Amino acid sequence: MKKLDQYILKSFLTPFFATFLIILFVLIMQAVWLYFDDLAGKGVNLIFILKFIWYLSLTLVPIAVPIAVLLSSIMALGNLSENYEFAAIKSVGISLKRMMAPLLIFTLALSALNFVFANNVFPYASFKQRNLLVNVKKKKPSLLLIPGTFNTEIPNFTIKFDERYGKNENMLRNVQIADLSKNRGKITVITAKNGEIVSKEGSRYMTIVLNDGYYYTDEIGHRTTLKEKNRLPNSRASFEKYTVNIDISDFGNEGLDKENISQAAVMLRLNQLEPKIDSLKQVYDKNIGLKLKNLLIRTKINELQPINDSLKVKGLSENVLENFNLEGQLIVLDNAISSMKRTNMNVKSTTSSFKLDRKRLNQYDFEFYHRVAFSLAPLILFFIGVPLGSIIRKGGFGVPMVLAIVVFVIYFFIDTFGKNLSEESALPASFASWLATIVLFPFGMFLTYKATKGMGVFDINNVIQPIKNFFNKLGLKKEKQHNNR
Repeated sequence: MKKLDQYILKSFLTPFFATFLIILFVLIMQAVWLYFDDLAGKGVNLIFILKFIWYLSLTLVPIAVPIAVLLSSIMALGNLSENYEFAAIKSVGISLKRMMAPLLIFTLALSALNFVFANNVFPYASFKQRNLLVNVKKKKPSLLLIPGTFNTEIPNFTIKFDERYGKNENMLRNVQIADLSKNRGKITVITAKNGEIVSKEGSRYMTIVLNDGYYYTDEIGHRTTLKEKNRLPNSRASFEKYTVNIDISDFGNEGLDKENISQAAVMLRLNQLEPKIDSLKQVYDKNIGLKLKNLLIRTKINELQPINDSLKVKGLSENVLENFNLEGQLIVLDNAISSMKRTNMNVKSTTSSFKLDRKRLNQYDFEFYHRVAFSLAPLILFFIGVPLGSIIRKGGFGVPMVLAIVVFVIYFFIDTFGKNLSEESALPASFASWLATIVLFPFGMFLTYKATKGMGVFDINNVIQPIKNFFNKLGLKKEKQHNNR
């Protein structure tokens, strides 16, 4: 039995290491292609690029491992079945479950190793890779601007916009720029329907041309109290075109090895994520409580409690407006409408801010549970790959590669779907992170049951043979046409 276990392990490990390296190489090339625009033309040397690729490859290892397990398990069992070795082993009374035992032990150990790697090496590699990328982007600050968030990376300015579009993605939609250079909050705010980044490479200024918008500014002194602030004038002007020049001469002068970002969810280990999530939840709950308190004070809802009026004054109507003349009614309605508009605008701005805070908190929550769930991906895909290989009875890279890609795409799609639902608070992070496992693990058990009972789910030849017949007929028709000529 030891020789049989060794032979099965060898049949699995040989394609495993080969497919792992191939898949890792493909993932690295795909990622490098995505980051090509960020790295090209920034004056970085070869050592920096190699360092970036090294850390990038470490972040991709946890993804390459489950794909390699799935593909190699289909190939190994497919080869054994295709060469009738699996039938010979079953003929001497050895079941598929017994054949899977050494591979199962190896996969369990690999899953544990994958968890250790994902919880220790992956956060460090993500930390290094993300900082290297940000430092390169600082050579061209416009690349740091992310749609849908308040971008604060550029000193003395906060820039927010809904979308980037255009051939070079230099067009912005629904832009808001706040000037913080006076260190007194958002004294100057500029909004526009759209804008365009027109600054040239190497320029000391980032120029943004805004179209169809408004310019707001408040006149506030250094020691202005809240009452004085309400009395001070503010100005508002509309414009068709307005140019904002942001000085970025000192921006990006830091070294490429500078490490400023350290608290992203993917950069923290599990023992660091837990206290980070607790602190974010406390801040989030505190902010909600403060906003609710301010809303109650602003709208005076607490004063609208029903009270039995024991003293009814003659001549006063229960309808408040009927107690005023026409001019008074207009004043009351105007004040009420103005108050409601201010409250509505405040609620809308607060809602968008809370959505971003909640989404950020959900990302940390999801990463905490997903770190464990995704570490078990090799085990889940193993229970799909082994029975699938014994059922289809096809070895080599052809059919197993196609099946492996299809299965992993399904796994990745469900996993990403769960992540998106979690970020939008549609599903709890503890459930969404395990969604792919919950869906595919029963499917793996079903395939294993079918394979151990010798019942095929489908015959792969029923799929391949019609395709072969079609191309054979097509070839015969072309040959006849050639002979007739």
